[in-house]
Amino acid sequence: MPAIQSRILPSPLGKIIACATEQGLCLLEFVGSKSVEREQQDLQRLLQRPLVIGDNEHLQQTEAELGEYFSGCRQQFSVALHTPSTPFQAAVWQALQTIPYGKTVSYQEQANRIGKPTAVRAVANANGANRVSIIIPCHRVIGSDGSLTGYAGGLQRKQWLLAHERGEQPSDKDLFNQSLF
Repeated sequence: MPAIQSRILPSPLGKIIACATEQGLCLLEFVGSKSVEREQQDLQRLLQRPLVIGDNEHLQQTEAELGEYFSGCRQQFSVALHTPSTPFQAAVWQALQTIPYGKTVSYQEQANRIGKPTAVRAVANANGANRVSIIIPCHRVIGSDGSLTGYAGGLQRKQWLLAHERGEQPSDKDLFNQSLF
């Protein structure tokens, strides 16, 4: 049985671990994120495959597309995804991918978008279970009062990503990199 291929990718916000099967990208998280080890273990259990250091075309495409995204040349991703999930999580993650680049929605708006207006907390939990950071853009979901809430990569990264997508020069980029890593 094929393994889950894994490699580390560079980014302006620190190293990112990327994992992919022959079907597509299944994990994209910042190294050191609280949930990355659990997510890797979950993937191995769900897919019943070992995780190995390696490479495949999906990881190569992810690296290229992330490079374009961080340089401001890409607003949508086309890499294939392999995201095992519940049907509810799949609906939430699909809705995340419809939030336009540079825009944000509240958790309530996201719940409304999937036709479950009373499921705000469940939507937030499904966002938190997203294993494919940036490409499935959970960073674009904010509190109903406009506050930044909940991001496994950290609120500073969420703030940076949103500023980047609005075309703003994220503040203290070099200081940010030094202070986190």
